[in-house]
Amino acid sequence: MPNRYPQEAALQDGRRVMIRPFNRRDADELYAFFQRLPTSVRRFAWDRIDDRALIEQWAQNIDYAKVFPLLAVDGTRIVADATLHHRDGGPLRLVGRLKWLIDPEFYDVGLGTMMVNHLIGAARTDGLRHLSCMLISDLESAAITTLEKMAFTSHTIKGYGADPDGNAHDMTKMVLEL
Repeated sequence: MPNRYPQEAALQDGRRVMIRPFNRRDADELYAFFQRLPTSVRRFAWDRIDDRALIEQWAQNIDYAKVFPLLAVDGTRIVADATLHHRDGGPLRLVGRLKWLIDPEFYDVGLGTMMVNHLIGAARTDGLRHLSCMLISDLESAAITTLEKMAFTSHTIKGYGADPDGNAHDMTKMVLEL
């Protein structure tokens, strides 16, 4: 899948970004992107994105067959990171998992939808049958609405997640049949 990139894309507000896979040379800029995100976003990230060593590890161990990491770049600045995760085996081996983070300056201009659509295309190419993701119901309600418009089904689980302070949050599992 990485050979179809880079691709230039126009956002709804007229800005243009380059969509391309993450590579070893992107570690510094990806770390900088994560640090630019508001604390309110970073504290709910699925991974410890404040850990520079983790980002370096990702860059040194890229395996597109396991994780397909896609970036949106504005000039030289990363403004979105989205990933498609594959399982090696088991009953969920044909289910991909999506994760993404977007710079708040790029909310509401179609970038999230665009990134998810690119990952849907990658999942189809890889022969996956379903995609899934888990979202924090109250904090990511806009993303839930967007994914529902893209034919994802939603299943809310009360109190399933917790914030860093230990407070319970409802989580919504989103599933797309490919």
